[in-house]
Amino acid sequence: MSTEGTFNELVHEPIRLRICGLLRAVDELDFAVLRDTLGISDAALSKHLKVLVTAGFVSSKKIASSTRTDARRLTWLRLTGDGRGVFDDHIRALRQIATGVDIFTL
Repeated sequence: MSTEGTFNELVHEPIRLRICGLLRAVDELDFAVLRDTLGISDAALSKHLKVLVTAGFVSSKKIASSTRTDARRLTWLRLTGDGRGVFDDHIRALRQIATGVDIFTL
């Protein structure tokens, strides 16, 4: 595993960074739990997730809820393998910046 990090502008946006951080800590997370944890609207979360899904960093699946009586489905989210790698590299880059290592000369 490389000790060098790669700064990623797409992941670095504050809400997307928090999304990736929360998803990195779990296997998968329900959309509503993620939304409530971040304290943002459905629309705002959907917008950020679209960017991450399009980049191939997050995947989603919709499943029927065993506790609901209506037709709505739950959306489960997870970081993809690529997403985990990019997020981990980005965190390494942030650590290098925080410790004064010039990541552009590595």
